[in-house]
Amino acid sequence: MVNVGLIGLGFMGVTHFKGYKNIQNARVVAVCDGIEKRLTGDWRDIKGNIGDSGGVQDLTGIATYKEVDKLLADPNVQFVDICLPTGAHRDVTIRALQAGKHVICEKPISAALKDADAMVAAAKKAKGHLFLAQVIRFWPEFKYASECVADGRYGKLKGAHLRRIISQPDWLVGDWLKSAKASGGPLIDLHIHDSDFIVHAIGMPKRVSSQGIVANGVVTYVVTEYSFGPKGPVVTAQGGAVATKGLCFEHGYDFYFENGTLQFNSRMGFPLTLWKPDGTSEKVDLSGYEDGYVAELRHAVNVVDGKAPKNLLTPASSRNGLKLTLAEGKSATTGKPVAV
Repeated sequence: MVNVGLIGLGFMGVTHFKGYKNIQNARVVAVCDGIEKRLTGDWRDIKGNIGDSGGVQDLTGIATYKEVDKLLADPNVQFVDICLPTGAHRDVTIRALQAGKHVICEKPISAALKDADAMVAAAKKAKGHLFLAQVIRFWPEFKYASECVADGRYGKLKGAHLRRIISQPDWLVGDWLKSAKASGGPLIDLHIHDSDFIVHAIGMPKRVSSQGIVANGVVTYVVTEYSFGPKGPVVTAQGGAVATKGLCFEHGYDFYFENGTLQFNSRMGFPLTLWKPDGTSEKVDLSGYEDGYVAELRHAVNVVDGKAPKNLLTPASSRNGLKLTLAEGKSATTGKPVAV
């Protein structure tokens, strides 16, 4: 059994708390948040861009802390789950690793490459594992697409387009998401899902060419072409907080293979569909895939518990996703292609 200490009870912290209930070899033994009300288990005011509110949770038997250092000093906590705003990731992650804990930190790894490098370096010195929670790698529709690229079941990938759109998130507490320094804005906090997935599933492109909407140094919306060279696939993506209020979240993709096309869109009610060379189509059976958040946490717990041999959420891989996303931001700001 892996004992989890959860730091940060916002939308993602609540999502993780609920996810651990589905993992038999993990249990939350401690939580930490600076807002007193959240330590009572009353999370009805916590909302996000998908799913419902936090509701009311029974925290009986779970230690509650207002200060991070007290949770890190708890000998009952083996595995620290960090769901804090991006600006706090470097400091708390390194402190948790130095305390001898295994750590999973929410994406993005950071908003600055130097902070990501510091986290990668700290992980190399630590006794515990460090995982970066890039959940899209485990999201059923996306995991299926990456498997198709890897095993070539529909032939070579010819092209792909990915899409991730929200309206401005007025449900957040504080203005940290609007700050380029604190979060990187929608480019780093939202679009990085797809940039990371492109690196994970297809590889690192040679350069990017991006256009974007830039306000006060923050890229709020971006459209990017990723260059993989003359023999590589033609890949594009769009993402950001550009939609009118009411369209709170939409993601999806088109993957064009030699012998089939995969299409998925969460907002349009379009389930993952395979279009075949003969013109027919069929819904892809995803019954063997579990919820992405649960699958992601289960993987990390199993690595810690010795039941999975390899960390698929390494800090180095997440750092590469950040590097690509920052290159897109530079391209969108300068109007010029940027080598990666």
